[in-house]
Amino acid sequence: MAFRGIQAETVKFQGFNGDSGEAYYARPSAAGKYPGVVVIHHFPGWDEWTAEVVRKFADHGYAAIAPSLYFRLGDGASPEVVARARAAGGMPDDQVMGDVSGAASFLRAQPNSNGKVGVIGFCSGGRQAYLAACRIADLDAVVDCWGGSVVVDDPSKLPKTQPVAPIELTERIRCPLLGLFGNDDTNPSPADVDRTEAALKRFGKNYEFHRYDQAGHAFFAWYRANYRPEQAQDGWKKMFAFFERSLAVA
Repeated sequence: MAFRGIQAETVKFQGFNGDSGEAYYARPSAAGKYPGVVVIHHFPGWDEWTAEVVRKFADHGYAAIAPSLYFRLGDGASPEVVARARAAGGMPDDQVMGDVSGAASFLRAQPNSNGKVGVIGFCSGGRQAYLAACRIADLDAVVDCWGGSVVVDDPSKLPKTQPVAPIELTERIRCPLLGLFGNDDTNPSPADVDRTEAALKRFGKNYEFHRYDQAGHAFFAWYRANYRPEQAQDGWKKMFAFFERSLAVA
């Protein structure tokens, strides 16, 4: 089906510590059972581009939800709130994992759920997606889009709110993992991606990485100068194929 009707709205979800936060939720409007995807927004916040990603998933037959990771500070799309989040170095890992887990629980509780839930994250959200693969046991698939700081060379530089480099937890991954990266990126650099891949191989994980020449950080983001349409189109194609394999009901 080239086009399908979808429904989209802002909803409440229960996140870390039982906190009630806002999330953007979209799903196909036709009756049926659909796989779910939690979209972890990038460091620039719970913004218009994130909402577009959620609707794109719904158009492709997924129930998708993007929790605002900044809701405790205020409107996650507000430049002032994003600036406060940046000044804090991002949200604490434990809090984010609780929010992602809560968003996944929201999807599974809906009558349209097929019971499968994946996670995708971009930029800082890519790091958090990798961390979710390590720490949230009931996920069915995870996509890391150019997640920075998965690899940290100097542990003394880790903030107290993010005390462990995600690569150190690689052994805990239980679900398939897809990684999409630009070879012109600096965080993660190609060397960082090499080290992450080596860890995944060492522990025998089910993963696939795709790396794109002439692409840097955030090459999916159409509104940024580093947008690369050809590479982004291929990345979306590979990502949807991955989720189709991992989240469809057998």
